[in-house]
Amino acid sequence: MNGLSDSARRTRTDRMGRVRHRMADLGITALLLSHGADLPWLTGYEAMPLERLTMLVVPAEGDAVLVVPALEAPRVRDAGTLFDVRPWSEEEDPAEVVAGIVAAVGRGVRLSPDTRLAISDRAWSVSLLVLQSRLPAATWAPASVVTAPVRAVKDPAEQAALRAAGGAADRVAAALQSGEIPLVGRRESDVSADLARLLVAEGHDRVNFVIVGSGPNAASPHHEPGGRVIGTGETVVCDFGGSLSLDGDVGYCSDITRTVVTGDPSPEVAECYEVLREAQEAAARAARAGSRAGAVDAVARRIIAAAGLGDRFIHRTGHGIGIEEHEDPYLVTGNDELLAPGHAFSVEPGIYVPGRFGMRLEDIVVIDEAGDPELLNQADRSLVVVDA
Repeated sequence: MNGLSDSARRTRTDRMGRVRHRMADLGITALLLSHGADLPWLTGYEAMPLERLTMLVVPAEGDAVLVVPALEAPRVRDAGTLFDVRPWSEEEDPAEVVAGIVAAVGRGVRLSPDTRLAISDRAWSVSLLVLQSRLPAATWAPASVVTAPVRAVKDPAEQAALRAAGGAADRVAAALQSGEIPLVGRRESDVSADLARLLVAEGHDRVNFVIVGSGPNAASPHHEPGGRVIGTGETVVCDFGGSLSLDGDVGYCSDITRTVVTGDPSPEVAECYEVLREAQEAAARAARAGSRAGAVDAVARRIIAAAGLGDRFIHRTGHGIGIEEHEDPYLVTGNDELLAPGHAFSVEPGIYVPGRFGMRLEDIVVIDEAGDPELLNQADRSLVVVDA
């Protein structure tokens, strides 16, 4: 695996081992990884979203093989001891190549009605359909039944990357709160561009999203920043994040939300924000090993509902984070999954008054080895007043 440090090589070998252990528990014959985060998480290779088939075949036993278009093969780094590379030419049928590997490689692969294959949740549907026609004896499952619970528990390298990304996002939030980024009289899209620029300047390799919602637009949690000009006396919700890579490895995500106000807040806004801050702090404290994910959501929801604002909290309390901005575990009502050391997720309750104002407060939390919540963001959580 040329180019990898010994620690990175051990990390990926450990991930492959954990995946195969999970496959054995579930009786999965082979794991087929295409587009999506599972492939770069396991191999370091991110496939381009092309119509040409790319697929890593991980049999229950035997060597893993990355089937890749020949013109993309030069982009594959770090192959060797963990997986082999099988380029396919334009004259070949890549589905037949994959089917042949599934049928032939590894002692544990025998095509029969008991053959269970797990394929990437985000593989092209046409890839699944053609492989099903080539492997008609197999039954199929989404790869996430194997990979999601393994990926959800972040290893030390992943936690280090998340801390670095969180620290970089904090520095951008501090610039926002200090007034370094002018707000009043500027379009939301201009402020969004400034935040994106600072994310890169602070070390992110890629900007994933920048939400800027002002005044009534702040009541739309996923508002797309546009031409509205920010005025005085308004809440401005800024939710932004990107991907940051340590040592050339796969990038890990930041995600932070801070709400500022352009001038002194009204009593209503100030009171709502105190409720929001209490709910976010209590939910973060409750996010401990052994707690159920849905119970953390309930903590934030009870506090907001007790203030008569329950119908103004219209989304889940949080989502897992890693290579992807949203992944397991999800802090949402009905999710009985037990939180565990290594789980990383957002805690981000919000209060939204349609047509008037909105607010959200978000930090990333990782559960440490002792089972306690560690907040990866430290930017000021108060309702900061920026100069009008």
